[in-house]
Amino acid sequence: MRNAPGGGTAGGGPVTRTRTAEAAAPRVPPPRAPAHRAVRVSPGLHDLRRGPGPAALHYPAGDLLVVSGLPGSGKSTLMRRCARVPLVDSQLVREEYAARLPAGLPYALYRPLVRIAHYRRLRRAVLAGGPLVVHDCGTQPWVRGWLVRAAARQGRRVHLLLLDVGPAEARDGQQHRGQGVSRYAFARHRAAVGRLRSRLTGSGRPPAGCASTVVLDRAAARALREIDFAAS
Repeated sequence: MRNAPGGGTAGGGPVTRTRTAEAAAPRVPPPRAPAHRAVRVSPGLHDLRRGPGPAALHYPAGDLLVVSGLPGSGKSTLMRRCARVPLVDSQLVREEYAARLPAGLPYALYRPLVRIAHYRRLRRAVLAGGPLVVHDCGTQPWVRGWLVRAAARQGRRVHLLLLDVGPAEARDGQQHRGQGVSRYAFARHRAAVGRLRSRLTGSGRPPAGCASTVVLDRAAARALREIDFAAS
């Protein structure tokens, strides 16, 4: 039987592909779910752990964002990559001290100096006004309470961003950055984050004093590229 133009048969029957041709055909991976282009954060609880993560989070102009999560969950990485406004991060202060002090000096010896410097920097930044992104240590609830009160006196609101990363992933993150925390300190952080997560799950609302809460898992946090504050 003659072959018709285009690879069919003269009788118009179907063309049967050989296994060699099928093997040679390139395999196209299924398309990945695109990230949300941007999320304008409104008051309330926003659980973005499922589905495509946001590419950007936009908050009202002049407000303040607190980033919380376990040590090693990626708070500092997220803040440095995404924040388009001033940020206050205790990890940056620790790195500044470590660069000036003798190599190998245990962090426990200069931790009090780092905390004092961090809180001084935080106070100056809050009182200066304007949008701000802050690293939440988690184990010091009075800090978040002070932020809420200070912002309220200035007519601003506080928002919370929680990185919901499990203990094993957080430990891996600590090893990757080469800065681990003690078992005691990590247990305190786990308890603090656990209480926060329980309050969010139980009430379905942000913690007292916070206008909104956004919850991200590791995948959603990696998709995020921008945190900005603009007029609503």
